[in-house]
Amino acid sequence: MTSISPSQKPAALPQLSHRKEIIAIVLVLVLVAGGAFFAGFMTAGGGLTGAPQQTTPPEFDVFWEVWDYVESEFFYDVPPVEDRTYGAIRGMLATLGDQNTSFVQPSIAELERENVEGMFGGIGAYVQLNEFGQLVIAFPFPDQPASNAGLMSGDIVLSVDGQSLENLTLAEGTALIRGPIGTTVHLEIYRPETDETFEVDIERAQIEIPTVRAEMLDENIAYVSLFRFNGVATSQLEAELSDLLAQNPRALIFDLRSNPGGLLDEAISVSDLFLPEGVVAVQRTSLRQEPRVFYADSGDIAEDIPLVVLIDGGSASASEIVAGAIQDHERGVLIGTTTFGKGSVQLVHDLSDGSQLRITYGAWYTPDDHNINGSGISPDIEIEIPEDVTTLESDPWLDAALEYINENYPDGTS
Repeated sequence: MTSISPSQKPAALPQLSHRKEIIAIVLVLVLVAGGAFFAGFMTAGGGLTGAPQQTTPPEFDVFWEVWDYVESEFFYDVPPVEDRTYGAIRGMLATLGDQNTSFVQPSIAELERENVEGMFGGIGAYVQLNEFGQLVIAFPFPDQPASNAGLMSGDIVLSVDGQSLENLTLAEGTALIRGPIGTTVHLEIYRPETDETFEVDIERAQIEIPTVRAEMLDENIAYVSLFRFNGVATSQLEAELSDLLAQNPRALIFDLRSNPGGLLDEAISVSDLFLPEGVVAVQRTSLRQEPRVFYADSGDIAEDIPLVVLIDGGSASASEIVAGAIQDHERGVLIGTTTFGKGSVQLVHDLSDGSQLRITYGAWYTPDDHNINGSGISPDIEIEIPEDVTTLESDPWLDAALEYINENYPDGTS
């Protein structure tokens, strides 16, 4: 199965409104096995050792000219050949304009492998690179180590345990922050909002992630939230839907907020629960001449009930596949904000010196041929997010969903 990515959400329904803060793309700092950020990584084996040597194109002549001038004329200490080589690789990849295509140097790649093989934890935050290549805390998860230590959205991580993150990729930066559960990571933080730099020690923790949460709301409306697309997502969701539908609700709210993805197979089978026969998603890659098409079959449990889907900026990858399919089939109404826009798939190449290359080789498209990557899925009804949302009663997504249902399905009819 192709992996796409994971998440964290509140344990009880009264905490629903916190999800605007819990965009838990757990690739980042929590539970994902190396390089999973909603990503769809596939291992492509070793490097090119033993491959036939190719003639260097003439365009490389100027590179070697610069290299020779640096070697012979640079006044200060010249960095080791390895550092300059890795720098050249990163510079070349940067021209591609794709944050998910990245190079990971050997020491950090090995650290990440150790994290994957053992029990590792993180600080409980979603991070990303800004336009300057800096590692930014995008969303600290409530009641997790990062937020408990006072980190805020917009904080920039300058160094980890004394190692500067300058010129490191997203994968390299997050690999340094992750580590064994119970150990401490020392971060140097710059806060643009107050123009201050400070240091903080945070104990790494393991974040337990639920899969499904279901509830009957007032006025006979069913609510179910899917937190991640793991190996039991479809079976657990179907079981909860069966219990809810047995109570004959007049409509269903399906919450995909803050769900950054998981397994591809689960994304297709979850979509199938709601859709009649037809296309769910299309994958195009550089390795296949023909696109790969994924389908739903008719006759599943939740194909007829009036449906509202909640999405936000933390809905990514597998979540976007499901939301996009529901929208294109006009099966339900999407309410919230535009999704994350992670619709690409990466191959992971282990290189000859122990480093790794992660390269985007494909992208996802909705049934109507909408490219998810970069643009995301736009809601049918957009809800602006007030910064002071702290209670269920002021949850704008849920309020909008209830209002829509009351206006369009007052008696439960389609």
